[in-house]
Amino acid sequence: MKDTKPSSKGGRPRSFDRDEAVETAMQLFWRHGYEGVSLNMLTGAIGIAPPSLYATFGSKAGLFREAVARYARQSGLMPMCHDGGQSTLDTALSGFFDRAIDWITGPDGGCGCMISSGLLAAHPDNEELRDELVGLRRDMAADLEDQLRDWLSPDCAGIAASFVCMTLQGLSVQARDGASPEALRAMADLARAGVHALARQEPAASPISV
Repeated sequence: MKDTKPSSKGGRPRSFDRDEAVETAMQLFWRHGYEGVSLNMLTGAIGIAPPSLYATFGSKAGLFREAVARYARQSGLMPMCHDGGQSTLDTALSGFFDRAIDWITGPDGGCGCMISSGLLAAHPDNEELRDELVGLRRDMAADLEDQLRDWLSPDCAGIAASFVCMTLQGLSVQARDGASPEALRAMADLARAGVHALARQEPAASPISV
């Protein structure tokens, strides 16, 4: 249901740590989704009263936005290359998928990707948040396309970026369903092969390194 601000007022407890609160909320939202996390779950896990949460974050949605931003920073998926642009297409893709699989399985396993598979369907009251995650997914695809242009033509880079994002969404769902990291890596290997097949269709003069 729509997240409404309660009329009661209250201040933050002196022991309140905003950074820890956002981390705790991120873990809850990551595992259970936005609509699967109640206000009581948040306040109980963070250790504050509802008025304090609203005074700090404005709403449950405001806390979710901060949690998503934290998730995006911590995931380490982007940039695709972490070696100053010296990677080949194969090593860049391998590194990207390895980081993604390590992240979506996590130490507790089965969390999936908070951005790739978050709020794919939502209550009408939460459509704005859903649309924001759609925007983040589009931004990721655009970033991937830009980076893949180091090896592929603009047209092929766009197709490859969409394919990689589609694969990441599939891996996220499979992780939530209990697929092992080994099984996910096998799926990622097939995706890498698909990008290489696309690269081989490029004109011979295209600057591709595989």
